[in-house]
Amino acid sequence: MVRLAWPGWWLGLLVGAGSPVAAQANVLPPRVELKENYPNPFFPATTIPFEISQEVCARGHQPVVSLKIYNVLVQVVAIPTLANGSGERLDSLRLRCGQYRAYWDGKYLDGKREASTGVYYYQLTVDGERFTRKMIAQRKIASGR
Repeated sequence: MVRLAWPGWWLGLLVGAGSPVAAQANVLPPRVELKENYPNPFFPATTIPFEISQEVCARGHQPVVSLKIYNVLVQVVAIPTLANGSGERLDSLRLRCGQYRAYWDGKYLDGKREASTGVYYYQLTVDGERFTRKMIAQRKIASGR
């Protein structure tokens, strides 16, 4: 007769192994969501949507929000503006919770030079917590037909 050291091992497998659906039910919605810019690839301008959940603004808190564009050398090349018509640069702004869109006109910080073709990273900072995504600047090539 074979005797197992822990006779309830099969019960542990059944109880400990939850279904993927049950695991997803326990996942909390993100406090901050940085979405993909559009269009992507873009040229010359792009829009960057993001959302700050109500959980962040508990008890009237307004988070400090910044959004910066970096080149592949991790140099800040631009700071987008809010696309709500105010034209405020997203640099240490206090925002209420909700959905936002940032706009980058494709120009560098000096306001004169257009971004060159290539990969850029955009980083949203909300109360010191950082979220980063990648985007591509690409000029359309005229076909020679």
